[in-house]
Amino acid sequence: MPGGGLRDRRDRAVDGAHTGVEEARHYVDTGSPEEYRGGRVFIVGKRNSGFEIASGLLAWTSQIVLASPRPVDTARIGHLAVRTRYLNPLDEYSRGGAGALVVDAAIERIERRGDGFRVLARGTTWPGELVFEADHVVVATGFKTPLLDLPALGLATVSGGRIPALTPFFESVSVPGVYFAGNASQGSPGLRKQGLASNSTSVNGFRYNARVLARHLAETKFGIERERPAIERERVLPYLLSELAHAPELWVQKGYLARVLSVNGAIRDEGILPLEHFVDEAGGDAVAVAVEMDREGRIYPAVYVRVGGRVEEHPLAPHPTHLFESDVYGREVESLLGLIPALRA
Repeated sequence: MPGGGLRDRRDRAVDGAHTGVEEARHYVDTGSPEEYRGGRVFIVGKRNSGFEIASGLLAWTSQIVLASPRPVDTARIGHLAVRTRYLNPLDEYSRGGAGALVVDAAIERIERRGDGFRVLARGTTWPGELVFEADHVVVATGFKTPLLDLPALGLATVSGGRIPALTPFFESVSVPGVYFAGNASQGSPGLRKQGLASNSTSVNGFRYNARVLARHLAETKFGIERERPAIERERVLPYLLSELAHAPELWVQKGYLARVLSVNGAIRDEGILPLEHFVDEAGGDAVAVAVEMDREGRIYPAVYVRVGGRVEEHPLAPHPTHLFESDVYGREVESLLGLIPALRA
């Protein structure tokens, strides 16, 4: 199972025939914030890693500049697991504070000047040359999964070859038997309902993917049957409501992971499974619950009912304090459970 962590490619950190990038630090070598006390820091890159560094160093430095050609996709930030890392530097910049600049610019050259640097850039959304003086330059771009020789063996990729293309159980779509854990599990996109991605790029998300993968491998490769405890009919409703209200897997991996109960004679807890797998699987009668989010950032519970091989999706209304264990949701979920003949009261 190749490692799923994303590693840098220094030679791709700055596009084109740029010079001087070898003089800069890379994200993985950022070091302690004390090293940047009172200094001016120029960060190449305006995605997760760049803003992660900026957020961590903002209180230590006199100025931070983040630059890359593409604008920050502010419409997506509110749905990201790492949104707080973006918001501090963006807030400082948007209100005109001296602490941070967020610039749309292509880096043309990084020049070493004594103990510091001069960075020459060209604006993309604002046409013109830009020159920055900095005490430190950190490169936070050019990340990719370390696939080694796997692409030559037929491994399919996405995102410009940076990430392996994966099934819902994190297996290569083109090379059976090759699985990925960690950050690379974002190669299994899920349903991407309403265009929203999973939190598989962050440790708080891919940790739950890894647990799903471990159980899947234990069962399919080593013959170790996972526990599927039976649940009494009267316990089904409170159990599902409790999962909707509290299960970390569902809350962190919204619209991506689901709690699944199968109904085949006995009612059995199938555990946490990829929602995409449940929707696409031609299995027996079952019910799955998931916590989801719409484009406006509203969080709501969803119930998926499979009867006779056909899956129906039932989104429920959001609640301002997420009281998904309340009687209102109880009545709705109980009604949906009645769609499965064996669960009718």
